[in-house]
Amino acid sequence: MLETLRNAFKIKDIRKRIIFTFLMLVVIRIGSQLPIPGVDSEVFANWFASQTADGMGFFDAVTGGSFLNLSIFALNITPYITSSIIMQLLTIAIPKLEEMQRDGEDGRKKIAEITRYLTVALALIEAIAMAIGFSRGGYLEQSDSTAVYVMNIIMVIFTLTAGSAVLMWIGERITEKGVGNGISIVLTINIISRMPNDIGTLYQQFISGKTVPKGILAAVIILAIIVAMVVFVVLLQDGVRKIPVQYSKKIQGRKQVGGQSTHIPLKVNTSGVIPVIFAQSLLQTPVIIASLLGKGNGTGIGSKILKGMSQSNWCNPNEPIYNIGLVVYIILIIAFAYFYTSITFNPLEIANNMKKAGGFIPGIRPGKTTSDYLNKILNYIVFIGAVGLAFVAFIPIFFNGVFNADVSFGGTSIIIIVGVIIETLKQIESQMRVRYYKGFLND
Repeated sequence: MLETLRNAFKIKDIRKRIIFTFLMLVVIRIGSQLPIPGVDSEVFANWFASQTADGMGFFDAVTGGSFLNLSIFALNITPYITSSIIMQLLTIAIPKLEEMQRDGEDGRKKIAEITRYLTVALALIEAIAMAIGFSRGGYLEQSDSTAVYVMNIIMVIFTLTAGSAVLMWIGERITEKGVGNGISIVLTINIISRMPNDIGTLYQQFISGKTVPKGILAAVIILAIIVAMVVFVVLLQDGVRKIPVQYSKKIQGRKQVGGQSTHIPLKVNTSGVIPVIFAQSLLQTPVIIASLLGKGNGTGIGSKILKGMSQSNWCNPNEPIYNIGLVVYIILIIAFAYFYTSITFNPLEIANNMKKAGGFIPGIRPGKTTSDYLNKILNYIVFIGAVGLAFVAFIPIFFNGVFNADVSFGGTSIIIIVGVIIETLKQIESQMRVRYYKGFLND
């Protein structure tokens, strides 16, 4: 990795792209510290500290602390991520959008434009909901004048919406003029920015105040667990099953073309981190809503169900009944992995395209037989990837429940960070190779 970056800085064009990306990330971190005018940040911070909903911690992590600070980037890129997922699902359900996606670059530009409008609409809805919630909770600066109070609410709404739109614009500029996928890099730097606080928490909890041997042992164990998880995620992200493909020879004029051998790379983790996010959102949304409404602390069956849906109660030796929620969580991850793969990967379409191009898998007949074969292989691969995802998501939950290691970054964060770093390095290496090819051709 370091060798790749060192070589990249020797190339002027790539060096400019890296510097541009770095400067944009600096702007984002500065914006994450600028408070929204008209909001009492101290009162909100005290309320946030009293919340036990796990989704709150993850939301604060993906916003890089912007939500806790109630900065102008409090919504961050979460509306864009939500709108992108919605558009992906709608592309499968609406034929017109599916046709756009197949139209090549022009179609993708239209879908990207629709995604931007949807992002702004979602940001506006979320901003209105937050502003109304802040006003009812007393987190806005109080004023005797009704007009000033209303202006504060309007200012909060427009500030939050504009902040999310600006971050979306910065992400797209990074994609265009920087390195890597801009939105993914913004999300990654947000998560990384919260890690020093988490490391400090782990230090205070397991190392500080202990004897030197116990402190060293605790530090080594923590470091070993983190390194092992990172290595496992790298293997999971890079795992590929290569399906061999042979193209038949053809005679065109006086030349013989085709006869090439290639392969279809099927990733083990075909759906990325999406199944974990879906499962987490499905379970945590009711818990967050109940927390905002001040519910869920009773002794009734509803409160018991909400506690079972909260990650903070899983793997607790004193209350093993709540591990039912953990089992449901793992089942949802596996189910969503199959669901998301089914809507993003079409074996029948691939088999038909191969047949039209004269390609075939050795030992498998072209057409439907090829599609069935790809489906069968894909089912095995998706299961392995989903189990790997569930394992990565389970490890932090286990240590949180058994050892009370409460940190904001977990399996989801590590998958995002490792995946984005790997893809960004691959893109840098690709740009370096293109540059060398151009030099060779020019010479």
